[in-house]
Amino acid sequence: MTAAPTSFGKALFELLSSMRFAISLLSILAVASAVGTVLKQAEPYNNYLIQFGPFWFEVFEKLGLYDVYHAGWFLLILTFLVVSTSVCIVRNAPGYLREMRSFREHVADTSLAAFKHRHEAATTHAPDALADTAQTYLQGCGYDVRRVARDDGLLLAARTGRWNRAGYFLAHAAIVMICIGGLMDGNLVFKAQQMLGLKQVETRDLPQSQVPAISRLAPTNPSFRGAVQIPEGGRSSVAFLNVGKGYLVQDLPFAVALKAFRIEHYATGQPKSFESDVELYDRVGNKIREATIAVNRPLIHDGIAIYQASFADGGTRLTLRGWNLLAPTASSFPVEGAVHQTSTLASAAGDYTLEFVDFRPFNVENMGGDPESARAPMRVFSETRALQNVGPSFQYKLRDARGQAREFSNYMLPLELEGRWYLMSGMRETPNEAFRYLRMPLDAAGEIDTFMRVRGAMLNTALHPEIAARFARQALPQDARDSALETRLKFSATQVLALFAEGGFRALGDFVEARVPETERDKAAATYLRILELAAFEALRITNADAGLPPPGTDEATGWLVRDSLASISDLFVFGAPVYLQLMQFDEVKASGLQLTRSPGQNVVYLGSLLLTLGVFFMFYVRERRIWVRLRPGSALLAMSAARHTLDFEQEFARHAQALDALAK
Repeated sequence: MTAAPTSFGKALFELLSSMRFAISLLSILAVASAVGTVLKQAEPYNNYLIQFGPFWFEVFEKLGLYDVYHAGWFLLILTFLVVSTSVCIVRNAPGYLREMRSFREHVADTSLAAFKHRHEAATTHAPDALADTAQTYLQGCGYDVRRVARDDGLLLAARTGRWNRAGYFLAHAAIVMICIGGLMDGNLVFKAQQMLGLKQVETRDLPQSQVPAISRLAPTNPSFRGAVQIPEGGRSSVAFLNVGKGYLVQDLPFAVALKAFRIEHYATGQPKSFESDVELYDRVGNKIREATIAVNRPLIHDGIAIYQASFADGGTRLTLRGWNLLAPTASSFPVEGAVHQTSTLASAAGDYTLEFVDFRPFNVENMGGDPESARAPMRVFSETRALQNVGPSFQYKLRDARGQAREFSNYMLPLELEGRWYLMSGMRETPNEAFRYLRMPLDAAGEIDTFMRVRGAMLNTALHPEIAARFARQALPQDARDSALETRLKFSATQVLALFAEGGFRALGDFVEARVPETERDKAAATYLRILELAAFEALRITNADAGLPPPGTDEATGWLVRDSLASISDLFVFGAPVYLQLMQFDEVKASGLQLTRSPGQNVVYLGSLLLTLGVFFMFYVRERRIWVRLRPGSALLAMSAARHTLDFEQEFARHAQALDALAK
């Protein structure tokens, strides 16, 4: 005979109520939660693109890993888990309740005789008298006892730890509540509106006041998690939600104003603590309350929790001095700007878009390193730990007409390296690179002007003949002048200056390799470098005279100034900055990063967690035991059972057997 086909409804019920199905769903959720914990969630997509690269970025995006807890598949699994666990409860709860109430007093004598843990004792007591003493003993051991009359005697059915069964029910109910809490905070309202075409993600960079209504969420939105940065003295009545490749604007039922922001740092430069003094205003501008928000001390108002999440620059105003690095001039020009603003910057290499990115009032940098690495004109701060506060810095980007940008980090104060002082400017082409630093030497007055004058003269081809002529005259003694030799020296100096102005030391090296035999290259290179250094000294004398300054000295400090200037000028050709922006003054404005959340499912999750804790406690620490004592004239039989036959159970059974022997006598 063939079995009757199972209906679809019954098969579905069996699947949903099966333990294997629920465990499979829980395993998937556990893996997804681990991913959501390791991978920072709801970040701007550009951050993930930089971190993982184009290929893995697309893979992870399709899997929804950038916002796991709001991904459609994650919410669908939560829904199935709620249904599956609820069906399990409905299916098994009646049996659990019956088992908790039952004493199993209808057990057959043959079943008792088959128990592994049984003990029989002979007795001369009447069954009723022995039953009284045995019942008193069991109740003293914490058992509930039911007395049942049998044809040839009595049966005592006893139990303890019946709440062990409740642990299973509480654990299953806890899973249901935790999943429901997750669904309540899963942006289901927005997802439904998005599916119906009522809401869509905004991808344009717009002021929040210009974001259309289709990309805004009402203050009554039941759940959200957004962020906002507020500068000191500013206020905001919205939060921004990162969604996919764009964002949504969440209107708030109140406005948050930032009165002041405070931050403390460790000696290493890491933030120690930071907090915000805020005021809340209603929609018509009336002040509601004021409070201080700190890390792990949120402000909760109208069901919305406001957390201190981060800090940033709020638009610090900068006064700068600009230098055209590739122009044969030594004059500077003023530049004014503020962080998060853009402007157009003209240079000898063309027009650039100047984007002010950030400002830091102080920087603790690793200035360690061996002397050899420190002599490199451009270098990355060494891995050898030598922490030092190097003062304020600001970051900006220069974007050319093709849209290609390089990022720069310039320090306001000079740094001392090997006993000499330099201004530092860092550059990187991509955000995942470390900054490479150009160092520009300062003169005896602590200014960069001397270096800039030498740079302008060395790049000014019209000035090269005069520099070469002065070099040639100074190179020959007064009493041994030779016009032919002087002409040759002047020609050589002019040639060296022209090569250096085209590409720095690299251009000189290429010339030597192309024109000089290999056996004579070292000697030729040393000669050219000596000519270049002496010619640069003559350029320094010319520029000092033009600036109305006294002639430079011939001491060691001047020699290092000339050599460092040549190294920095050479490095300009690979530095990639047509302009150097020197920070002169700043007016700092701080901004506080706040996270605002409305989580109606939070309390539901907390209650579910409490139930789960109680369920685990009942299951592992409340031990269910059952004892039957079958009394007949002349004999007493003890049988005992438990869900787990542990060492404690064996010892307890032995104690009860000894007690029965004592009572029987």
